[in-house]
Amino acid sequence: MDESRQQAFRRFQEELKHLRERMKTIKHKVAVMSGKGGVGKSVVTANLAAALAERGYKIGILDADIHGPSIPKIMGLHGKILEASANGKITPIQADNGVKVVSMDFLLDETQPVIWRGPLKAAAIRQFLSDVDWGELDLLLIDLPPGTGDEPLSILQFIPDIDGVIIITIPSEVSQVVVKKAVTFAQRLNAPILGIIENMSGLICPKCGARIDVFSTGGGEKIAKEFSISFLGRIPLDPMISKAADMGKSFLQLFPESETSKSFMKISEKIRELLKLQ
Repeated sequence: MDESRQQAFRRFQEELKHLRERMKTIKHKVAVMSGKGGVGKSVVTANLAAALAERGYKIGILDADIHGPSIPKIMGLHGKILEASANGKITPIQADNGVKVVSMDFLLDETQPVIWRGPLKAAAIRQFLSDVDWGELDLLLIDLPPGTGDEPLSILQFIPDIDGVIIITIPSEVSQVVVKKAVTFAQRLNAPILGIIENMSGLICPKCGARIDVFSTGGGEKIAKEFSISFLGRIPLDPMISKAADMGKSFLQLFPESETSKSFMKISEKIRELLKLQ
């Protein structure tokens, strides 16, 4: 290895050391991934964060979807801008429910795309992890983009002590085929898998209360059994969850008695137990 490469490697190691030192104030780190787009992963992340915040925990979300960040819109923070604190660190944007959020969305205007290759995306994620003043957090949820590419790989390499990965699927067989790749990805990188959540699992008729299996059912549980991992639960479809996200309002606060809200609360309790949150 020539001298310039040695210097670059040493700088990288120093950056990683600094990153891990900065993250010592965060008790638990969990990545949320899907392997496939369109399964409602960001909506699930935002609502799990809200459910745990309602229980009094200090929660943060790192929106690691560089190209398609959606957490700020879902949480009513779209249009906010990240600023530096007095110590030169980045200050997260705080939602009404107390959840702290960092996202590429806070650095761009509405129509500006991010046209980056892998190294730039990895550098951005590294900066979000090392230069953000998260403060004391009980849990940092990391919302990953679909697939098993640069962003998921960077997160699992930069956070070797990650507590685990939650994998989101929907009941359809098409989703199952792709989500299995996400399970194998996490296993190959030695990341513990906390469990699988089956989103969009049936529709509860608002008039008669009957359940309609729009995308069949049981796909998440089937994958969990096949790979001997935990099944965390099912989240029913609810038309109002999309409307709440579009308005940037908390679905759990607007519709606390809905079956979907109750599912989020049950799953958040399982996560709390798995992480031994006090």
